[in-house]
Amino acid sequence: MRLPVFVLILAMMGCETTTTSTGADTAVIPQSTTTTAPLSERTAVNNFTAVTRRVEPVAEQFCRQQAPSYNCDFRIVVDERPNQAPNAFQTVDQTGRPIIAFNLGLIAEARNQDELAFVMAHEAAHHIRGHLERQQRNATLGAVVFGSVAAALGNDSASAIENAQQVGASIGARSYSKDFELEADALGTRITAAAGYDPLKGAEFFFRIPDPGNKFLGTHPANADRVRTVQRVAAGL
Repeated sequence: MRLPVFVLILAMMGCETTTTSTGADTAVIPQSTTTTAPLSERTAVNNFTAVTRRVEPVAEQFCRQQAPSYNCDFRIVVDERPNQAPNAFQTVDQTGRPIIAFNLGLIAEARNQDELAFVMAHEAAHHIRGHLERQQRNATLGAVVFGSVAAALGNDSASAIENAQQVGASIGARSYSKDFELEADALGTRITAAAGYDPLKGAEFFFRIPDPGNKFLGTHPANADRVRTVQRVAAGL
């Protein structure tokens, strides 16, 4: 009985198996063309304000065209808590309105408007592609499957099944996360360009952060994969 269970778990994780690209399929990460010196606080704030005014309406237009059943009224907010690592994310509020949140660390880390625009467009693309809902469905499926597996193996205590469900939800939520990131990079490239910014220059923001490689059950793809996606989409614009 353990073999079918093991096969089932591998099937759920199958999208996370690692591959190595070689030859013409291997992207070369370019050297950053932007300054590494931090911007002044005033410049950083002005950049963020300008980018929000230009990217938000374009992202909403893309949303209405590609996901007309979604709430496309983006709200862009800033988490002003100090001393946080640079971060941005997409979520929705209680009414279903999409939220794009930046913290001060990310706004200060960006070296130009193109970088802020690409990050903002990337997060908007997560909503347009329905990644949050798809991630929640994957988590629910993982919880159900792992809970059923635990019960089938004789672990019928409430705590054992709950623990299995938590593990399954975590694995399920991560199952397609790398694919979601690349989808958001692709659509984010188009939104960035449509807003009048350079997505290739904007994507350099990711080149200054550690390369996550291709970790098993990691949430983000290798930088080389992201470069290749942005280059491919930008070349077709």
